[in-house]
Amino acid sequence: MNGWTAAGTALLLFGAAPAGWAAATGPVRRRVVAQNSATTLVALAVLLLAQGFGRPAYQDPALVLAVLGPAGTLLYVRLLADKLAAGPALPRSLRAATLLNYAAVLLVVGPLCAATDPGRAVLKLLVIGALLALGSRVANRAASAAASSGGGPGGPGGPFGPGEGPGARPGEGTSDV
Repeated sequence: MNGWTAAGTALLLFGAAPAGWAAATGPVRRRVVAQNSATTLVALAVLLLAQGFGRPAYQDPALVLAVLGPAGTLLYVRLLADKLAAGPALPRSLRAATLLNYAAVLLVVGPLCAATDPGRAVLKLLVIGALLALGSRVANRAASAAASSGGGPGGPGGPFGPGEGPGARPGEGTSDV
């Protein structure tokens, strides 16, 4: 075991596992923030383990997580917007989670770039880092916006008007003129 694999394992055990637990249990406002943090931490752990095992191809799952993780958080926010509005996450916690994700990305991607030979591999690491940082920002802003507007499917600000959408009952919201 080298330093990279030790750091990747530690990040999984002491970062991603607690964030995954927080995403699976507790109030919705904590789950959204924890889900986004867990995605970031798992992607960073995969990058560290790829470096530790000397397999650059193992960086591809981190790239997939960097793209799909924030999309999953946005879907989660969209589906649970009404519950988020009832118990919104504190703005400080959203801001703190975003800053911690930024710091984690910098602390992992920076040394990985320094240890990697110049070329496509460094560019790939930088793209993954940028996607993780931007994805964290976008997902936390979406959680903040959903909590403040209370919009969800069928709710105020949702895409459906009264009596429309998947949960509508026949004749609801229509007039017989």
